[in-house]
Amino acid sequence: MVTLLDFKDIQEKVSTHFRPWQRSFQFWLRTVDIYTGYKVAQIVGKPDLAPAAWVRRLVTLCDRAPVTPFDDIRLVLEKELSRSVGEIFDRFDVEPLGSASIAQVHRARLRGDKSDVVVKVQHPGIQDLMMTDIHNLQAFALYMQKTDIKFDLFSITKEMEKQIGYEFDFVREANAMDKIRRFLYENNRKPPVLVPRPIRNLVSRRVLVMEFINGIPILNLGDEIAKRGVDPHGKIAEAAKKKILQSLTLAYGQMILTSGFFHADPHPGNILVGLLDYGQVKDLPENLRLGYANLVLAIADSDPKRASESYRELGIDTLSKCENEEHEMLKLAQTMFDTKLPPGVVMLQPFSEESSIKKIAVQAFPEELFSVLRTVHLLRGLSVGLGINYSCAEQWRPIAEEALYRAGRLKGAPSDLIGLIHRHIHLLEAALFLHSFSHAGWCLLRFVVFFSFSIWQNLNILPQLHVLSVSYA
Repeated sequence: MVTLLDFKDIQEKVSTHFRPWQRSFQFWLRTVDIYTGYKVAQIVGKPDLAPAAWVRRLVTLCDRAPVTPFDDIRLVLEKELSRSVGEIFDRFDVEPLGSASIAQVHRARLRGDKSDVVVKVQHPGIQDLMMTDIHNLQAFALYMQKTDIKFDLFSITKEMEKQIGYEFDFVREANAMDKIRRFLYENNRKPPVLVPRPIRNLVSRRVLVMEFINGIPILNLGDEIAKRGVDPHGKIAEAAKKKILQSLTLAYGQMILTSGFFHADPHPGNILVGLLDYGQVKDLPENLRLGYANLVLAIADSDPKRASESYRELGIDTLSKCENEEHEMLKLAQTMFDTKLPPGVVMLQPFSEESSIKKIAVQAFPEELFSVLRTVHLLRGLSVGLGINYSCAEQWRPIAEEALYRAGRLKGAPSDLIGLIHRHIHLLEAALFLHSFSHAGWCLLRFVVFFSFSIWQNLNILPQLHVLSVSYA
C-alpha cells in the first residue's frame, strides 16, 4: 500500500522546527546593527544618541506584531473552551482590536448578554519563539556588562525570563486581575484606575475573556482633547493630563508599597481609563517592599545617607571610586527609581560619561526588584510623552511612610505624625476658605479635628490619614 505524503504538513513541521533558528539569526542581525550604532555614537562624542537608536529598533518588535488569521484563532478558542465560537458568542469581530507579541484581542458579545467583552487569544507556537529571544538577550547582556555597561544586566534578563514565562498562563493572569481589582476597589472610595473583570467560566491557559473597557490610549489624550475643541497645550488639557497621571501613580504606589502585589507592565498600550494586561505582575517579598519604601523616602527627601543605606538593605551591590560617593549614589537612585527629570533635561543620558551609572558600577541587582525599576521607567516615559515632569517618589512619600510605620520601622512616631500634619495643613486652609461651609468644607474640618484628637491620644491613625488625604487630593 502506497502512503501519500502530505507535503503541506511536512512543510509546516520543518518551518516550525527552524523558526527558533531563524528568530535567533534575525535577533543577532538586529543586535549587531544596534550595537554598531551605539559604538559610533561613542566615537563621535554623542553617547546620548544610543537610546534613540535602541528605541527605533525595538519599536519594530513591539508595534508590528503580526496578526494570527481568524481560522487559527477559532481553532485555539474552540480547543481551549470545548465549544464552538457560535455557541459562546452572539457576535465576534474577526478583525482584532490589537495584536501584541504573545496574544491578540478581539471584541465580542456573549450570547444572552447586552455588554461587550474582550477575548484574548494566544498566538499558536509563540512560547518557543519568545524563550529563544530571551536566551539570545541573556547572551547579549553578559557581553554588554563585561564591556561597556557596568551593571548587572544578566540578573535583569533572568527576571525577564521568569516574568515572560508567566505571561503564557492566562489563568494566572485572570487571578492577578481579580486580586488587584479587589485591592484597589476595597482600599479607595473611588478606585484610581479601572480594572477589567474576567469572565471566570471562559478562562483557560491560552484564552481569557474579560469585561470590555472603552477608553482612549493614554498617549492619544492630546488628539482627543483637540477633537473636542480644547487647546491640547492649554491649562485645561494640562490639568486633565496631570489628574490622569496622578491617579495612575497613586494606583501604583498603593500596589507596590502597600500590597506588594502589582501590575508590572504600564506601557502606553496597556493604559486607557484603566489598566489592561495582567500577564506581568509581581509579588514583592516583604523585605524588598519595605526596603523600597525606605528608598522612596530617601529620594523624596534628597537624603544621600538614607539612599546608600537603602541600597545595602535592598541587596544592590555597588562599587565606586568617585569622589562624593553618597551624592552620586543619590543621583543613581533618582535616575533608577524616580520619574522626575532634572531642570532643562528632556531625556536622561545613561550612556553619558557624566552619568551616575558610569561612575558607580552596579555589581549585583536583585532580580525581583527589576519589575519595580521597569515600572518606574515606564511611568517616566508616560510623563515625558504627556509633557509633564513630576516625581513619583514625592507622590508616594505618604504611602511609603504608612508602610514603614505599620511595620514599626519609623522611629519617633509622634514627631513623624506631626510632620504629616504640616504636609496636610493645606486641607485645613482649603476648608477655611470654602464659603458657607459646603459639604466638602465640613468633611475637611471633621478630618482635622479627628486627626488632632488622634495625635493627642497617640493612636495609630496613619491608615485613616492616607485614605482621607487621597480622597480629597
